[in-house]
Amino acid sequence: MSRYWSSITRQLTPYVPGEQPKLADLIKLNTNENPYGPSPRVLEALHAEVGDGLRLYPDPNCDALKTVIAGQYGMAAENVFVGNGSDEILAHVFLALLKHDLPVLLPDISYSFYPVYCGLYDIAYTAVPLDADFRICVDDYLQPNGGIVFPNPNAPTGCPLALSEIERLLQANPDSVVVIDEAYVDFGAESAVGLIARYPQLLVVHTLSKSRGLAGLRVGFALGSPELIAGLTRVKDSFNSYPLDKLAQTGAIAAIRDSAYFDATCRQIVRSREKLVADVSRLGFVVLPSAANFIFARHPRFEGERLAALLRERHIIVRHFRQPQRIAPFLRITVGTDAQCQALADALAEIVYMPPKSIVASGTPSC
Repeated sequence: MSRYWSSITRQLTPYVPGEQPKLADLIKLNTNENPYGPSPRVLEALHAEVGDGLRLYPDPNCDALKTVIAGQYGMAAENVFVGNGSDEILAHVFLALLKHDLPVLLPDISYSFYPVYCGLYDIAYTAVPLDADFRICVDDYLQPNGGIVFPNPNAPTGCPLALSEIERLLQANPDSVVVIDEAYVDFGAESAVGLIARYPQLLVVHTLSKSRGLAGLRVGFALGSPELIAGLTRVKDSFNSYPLDKLAQTGAIAAIRDSAYFDATCRQIVRSREKLVADVSRLGFVVLPSAANFIFARHPRFEGERLAALLRERHIIVRHFRQPQRIAPFLRITVGTDAQCQALADALAEIVYMPPKSIVASGTPSC
């Protein structure tokens, strides 16, 4: 620990991202990346953008990108905020909209960056337990708060919350901000964007990393009332006036405009997800209902950590969470191509039907 660190730095417990392995022969199903990549139109637009213009600063307001996003959702540009991935946007959200006297409410099993932001900005929070079925229960959030934030569908469980329940939460919570993180909404959940016009306290956050296949460009956006967007802009302009470079803006515009490619790849991922659920269920896995591009599954005979290690021996990596203990038996498995999903199912079948002594002898703990 450095003697030059500030007191808040000493207290931080940073977020740990999913592994980005250096080996080329792995089937990578651990970070929920889109297996089909970006639209070909994105690559064409990026090639056209590369040139002498890169010596100039990008548009700090991202006006062209905001206009395209606004048009996609039938809103005005003043309802749109963009940032360097949804993680940066969420960081601004916590500081601009959720730092109040009362604690922020968030699920106890959810995106683990939320409590990290609370630690970074010294924000009090209450972790609200999911119910016995690993679902968000709106009744548990009907209490005084300094804001509410959760993903829909939730991560890492993949379970969606019905739009009617989100509206019930908004009706009961008019005086503090409700943030719905819709990173995975395009794979089967109902978006809350249509509620923004009636609920000025609602902010919906999206990313282009998942359904648009642009994890490498780092683009996210938020939709909300002009009042909320103005608060985010004040924080952004006090931190970094140029969060999105020229290539990121250009690629994002092309991706959003190619609705046909977006629709086709999302449909394919949903089909692959349903087949994967069926395949692993036949092997005895318990799989939570998923509306995301991943599944959350456990096997009654295997520890999650051991299963992850045995899969890694077979050159397949998935995500295992040791904490909280309640989800330690589970694996979060990204939906890959059909070939990748079949390789995973075959590997799991081999493991499940291995003689018990072979299982004990093989495998080492993995993170």
